[in-house]
Amino acid sequence: MSQTTIHRSVRCTGIGLHSGKQVDMVLRPAAEDTGILFALRDGSGSTFLTPAPSLVVETSLATVLGDGRETVATVEHLLATINGMGIDNIHIEVSGKEVPIMDGSAASFVYLLKQAGVRRLNKPRKVMAIKKALDFEQDGKYIKARPYDGLRLDYTIEFAHSRIGRQHLSMEITPENFSQHLAKARTFGFLKEVDYLHANGLALGGSLDNAVVLDEYNILNAEGLRFEDEFVRHKMLDFVGDIATFGSRLQGSFEVFASGHALNNAFLRHLDENRDLYLEEKSQSAPVAEEAIGRERLQPVPAMA
Repeated sequence: MSQTTIHRSVRCTGIGLHSGKQVDMVLRPAAEDTGILFALRDGSGSTFLTPAPSLVVETSLATVLGDGRETVATVEHLLATINGMGIDNIHIEVSGKEVPIMDGSAASFVYLLKQAGVRRLNKPRKVMAIKKALDFEQDGKYIKARPYDGLRLDYTIEFAHSRIGRQHLSMEITPENFSQHLAKARTFGFLKEVDYLHANGLALGGSLDNAVVLDEYNILNAEGLRFEDEFVRHKMLDFVGDIATFGSRLQGSFEVFASGHALNNAFLRHLDENRDLYLEEKSQSAPVAEEAIGRERLQPVPAMA
């Protein structure tokens, strides 16, 4: 398969999970071998940032990227969509220091990418493929990576709550599977944690509109769950997004137990530091002529002020 980008620029506006304020984002096409490039707008100019494991500076509430000067928060759902929908090159303009939380899932970002359309480029896709078994464990939680021709996840979570318990899901990550089975799964949290965060000026944009919230016994959202196993589906979605911070598309089979953003990043840092031992670069196809696929007719989106 050749590399891809989006066909046209698209914009979205939403609430920031951290600030509770409106934030703006524009997704733009990018050339071959650009990868994922954030342009962080602060009013006086832009700071450019390409994801890498070493640039993940915070994982407690969400995945936050930073270079010592600027940060961009809550990137995991957007990165999951870019990774899961097979986009290799994209330019992301963000104003407000975080990606909008939308409804707490990746569904809005899938919609945006479908509106933008996908364009194949005249260069083969390169992946970093797991070539040797790697078992990474911390405090009883683990990620096990094995060679595999594609991206497959075998994911298990376990929470001491009657509405969650132990949930397991296995899936080949393809654009169709991601959009149909993972994208709509929302982030979740517990009421006592939400109350604490709000009392301390954190997660000011978090609400029942963008998260599944549980008290001691029940789900507080009036509409209930979108899937019976929405919790493990969202953790899998997060993992797809977090591995996109590696900076290169990863290929392999990953067995994951009870992991979150912190362990995901620790695993990626270990993998990056030992890439000669565990990874090999592969080219997935010969170049093909540029082609527009399923694109929508949209007006160009101007740059942010």
